[in-house]
Amino acid sequence: MDVSAFKGYRYDDSVVGDAANCVAPPYDVIDADEQEILHARSEYNIVRVIKGISKASDSESDNIYTRAAGELEAYARRGAIKQDDSERIYVYAQDFEIGGKSYRRAGFVGLGKLEEYGGSVKPHEQTMVGPKADRLYLMRATRSQIGQIFVLYSDPAGAIDFILAQAAQAEPLLKHTDGDGVVHQLYAVTDPEEIQTIVEVMKDKQICIADGHHRYETALNYYRETKNPAAAYRMMTFVNTHNEGLIVLPTHRLVKNIIDFRYPEFLRQMKKYFDVARLSFEDESGKEKRYQEMTEGLALEMESGNHAFGMYFADGVFYLATLRDVAMMREIAADHSETWRQLDVAILHKLILEKMLGIDEAALTAQTNVEYIKDFGTATQRAVERVDAQEAQALFFLNSTRAQEVEAVAATGETMPQKSTFFYPKIFSGLVMNILES
Repeated sequence: MDVSAFKGYRYDDSVVGDAANCVAPPYDVIDADEQEILHARSEYNIVRVIKGISKASDSESDNIYTRAAGELEAYARRGAIKQDDSERIYVYAQDFEIGGKSYRRAGFVGLGKLEEYGGSVKPHEQTMVGPKADRLYLMRATRSQIGQIFVLYSDPAGAIDFILAQAAQAEPLLKHTDGDGVVHQLYAVTDPEEIQTIVEVMKDKQICIADGHHRYETALNYYRETKNPAAAYRMMTFVNTHNEGLIVLPTHRLVKNIIDFRYPEFLRQMKKYFDVARLSFEDESGKEKRYQEMTEGLALEMESGNHAFGMYFADGVFYLATLRDVAMMREIAADHSETWRQLDVAILHKLILEKMLGIDEAALTAQTNVEYIKDFGTATQRAVERVDAQEAQALFFLNSTRAQEVEAVAATGETMPQKSTFFYPKIFSGLVMNILES
């Protein structure tokens, strides 16, 4: 992967007050409430650029994209954002807690040379036309790279991580604590020899896109369209797959709107392929205990190399289902590689959702029968409550997809089923920007 340093644009505290008030989560996770909060936080918050608010009066000359460009130009004109005076590699460190344990995920922000998929760059998710069109309109208007693309590379020796850790001993250029308690910090590597080491180490590396597929493909389309040499490179956050803070959380499946769904009959079908354990309860304290036993059982099955799922149907029981023989996936997913067929999420989608419940790819894409529940905060608890309230019919629990599995599937040239990964925490926008044309 061809990587280079760059002169980034950053918020100036002397103008904006505190740059920490100007950053924002990725555009695709910002809802209307969050948008309002970010707007109130600072008149310079980057949300005004990455996710504008539509108006009934929008026209070709005045819309969310033209207003985004106007905001960015105003930031530069007022000195709210300024370009660094030398090329550098930026260090992006995130400190957070999961399950009472503390982690630090540290990567570097640099420019990666764009190329078609299949060479040094591997995707792991499919993309949709709508989001790519939206991001392309924004790039055309702003001529800038604002949001990050989160990519993975493998460096077992940790040569780059050592340089990043040294740089992170200094005072951060920016420090922000988000609503989930994640501490985002930006540092810089300015020593030419250290920058060159990073460039050299990355030369023979392949990267896998963890998050930001739409932004990557948009950047490619923008470069094809403009032929601007500066647009041949895209700002990315690079994280080593061997970084101890690289956490992937599970995304569970909430099933609804299945006509004539009867869970006793469904369980009989499951038992053709799975060993199914019942974890029954009689009250709320028992419910919590059985839920914990189920999640612990899932983890143990994964450590043993088995494929297992949790299930809940509001019948006073949690279930733990363990697949007896993964070889049967060769028949129902014959057009996929063995690596793909070994994914828990692939087994859930092909064998359970599609074969047993009749939820095909089109229905999964439309989310008419399935909602994706990210296992963070109280989201899983609320999903269980929705099954209890008969707003949904079933909840399927998964183990996390491992980062190594993401790399392995990407290496085959395949993409994983929808919502296979939930890399936590999210990479924020606005810590540093790459403006292609002033």
